[in-house]
Amino acid sequence: MGDSFIIAIDFGTAYSGYAFSVSPRQAQTEPTVPSWGKEHGFETLKTPTCILFNENEEFLKFGYDAKMAYTKAMRSEEAKKNYLFENFKMSLYGKQLNRDVMIAAINGKSMSALKVITETLRYLKEHALKTISNNTAGTKFTASDFTWVLTVPAIWDPSAKQFMRQAATEAGIVTEHKADRLVIALEPEAASVWCKKLPSDGFIAETVGQNTLEQAPGTQYIVVDCGGGTIDITVHEVLDGGALKELYKASGNDLGGQNVDKKFKSFLKEVFSDDLWDEYERSYPSEFQKMMYSFSVLKCVEEDVEISCPFNLAALAKKRQNIEMFFQTVQGASWDDGAIKISKEKMRSFFDESLSGITKNLREILKKDLRIEYIVLVGGYASSVTLRKHINKQFGSQCKVLCPFKAQEAIVKGAVMFGRHPEVVASRKSAFTYGVGTCERFDESRHKAENKFSNEEGDWCDDVFMKLVEIDQNVGWNETKEHIFTPIEAGQTAGTFPFYRTERKDPKYVDEWGIDPVGSFAVSMPDTKRGMDRKIKLEIKFGSTEIQATATDIDSNSTGSIKIDFMHSKMQLFPLSELGGLSYA
Repeated sequence: MGDSFIIAIDFGTAYSGYAFSVSPRQAQTEPTVPSWGKEHGFETLKTPTCILFNENEEFLKFGYDAKMAYTKAMRSEEAKKNYLFENFKMSLYGKQLNRDVMIAAINGKSMSALKVITETLRYLKEHALKTISNNTAGTKFTASDFTWVLTVPAIWDPSAKQFMRQAATEAGIVTEHKADRLVIALEPEAASVWCKKLPSDGFIAETVGQNTLEQAPGTQYIVVDCGGGTIDITVHEVLDGGALKELYKASGNDLGGQNVDKKFKSFLKEVFSDDLWDEYERSYPSEFQKMMYSFSVLKCVEEDVEISCPFNLAALAKKRQNIEMFFQTVQGASWDDGAIKISKEKMRSFFDESLSGITKNLREILKKDLRIEYIVLVGGYASSVTLRKHINKQFGSQCKVLCPFKAQEAIVKGAVMFGRHPEVVASRKSAFTYGVGTCERFDESRHKAENKFSNEEGDWCDDVFMKLVEIDQNVGWNETKEHIFTPIEAGQTAGTFPFYRTERKDPKYVDEWGIDPVGSFAVSMPDTKRGMDRKIKLEIKFGSTEIQATATDIDSNSTGSIKIDFMHSKMQLFPLSELGGLSYA
């Protein structure tokens, strides 16, 4: 039963949701995506990524419920004590994370990021299990009945992906010893898995031809996941049988749809002045939320727009001067009997920074020696006509620009399919060069003198970087690399494997510039009868979304293993000569 039940959680910057499938594996039914917000007059495929805690840091509400509860109570003392977090996913972007990272709530007070994200995932988990029970004649399900898929941006640092696994474990989605029931899926990869199956009429574009992308082996295409926070780009080639090969390592930026919202907010500050606007936002948060919601709908069109001016904003403005006066110094906007009128050109200017960021990333890829046929736009921000037209204008002469009809669903539905068949992404590009610290017989013509040490077996060079995989190298999803090591002392009873990563191709020593430790583990070697003539086998997998290593002492069959820990607070690694170093056989 287990392998046919899948829940995929799409934890987004602005909005979050999930999809599920409880159909038999063979039945190719479409995953179900429930809608949110009916009780508040909305009906959306996702709910705002918004979470509310009380003053004791206890979870209260999530999504539309959290937004509404907070805005109702906003002017009371109680609200000032509560913690409301919005858009907190961006606090994981571009950072080397550890378990102690704190994030700030709207009122400026901080809480542990791990706790905020754990409670978000716990809420989505419980909501999903309840929804499924309600739709399956009340059958009670527990988390362990499912394989879970959690989507993360491909451009995140590996520590952020590990951070999400930790949060999912703490949220009760999986247990430590059933960690394989949680699959981490990269957002643009999940979208790619969904889009390659779509028939030509599943896209907003002229026909793509009668076949789906996966029926045309050799097809190369770019998936641009246009989210609220990040723009996440991956490049795939379809192989025989429909599997995917990554052609260029994930790239992107933090100029997603919310960058456009920020520009709109700056424009309102420019019109009404910083202090008046700050007073308005502080005093009438629910009105401000509604205004931003209206803007998020209007930014999908490409024409002059009118946003009705909330009563309290108009009242605050009138206290200072006649409201038309505010618009005299601002180009592209005017007051029109209770509404703020914004010209098409002015609206377009809010997109400038975001669009030029996306253009730059795509140009970089299209300069490469590839045969890209399609650019596929997915994610909530892809529903913007301005975005689609811009990409078409820039790149339409080189490749076809496609967008699925429900661009926002592509990721979460693809994630369900990825959970069933993680082998669908057959190979990826390594984002870093990874290596392990080793010892070598000292050779003064090759090694630096300060790394020399001696033991009963002779002279050695300490802390040599032994490369396991190189940056940009293709790695198969299930490919295991094997390496054999030997002890550096006859009586040695343990061997240590310290792992490192770098963006350099060929470092020589582990203490050079640009090299970061990413974890270490030891394996015991209790049987010393054969002295130096012993072997330790290291098996390491780089091709899935996370990296795993196992070492086995052949004589005693003793093993050690590690999921590379990217979340350490600065690791202290001592010279191998003191730790039980190993030599590469």
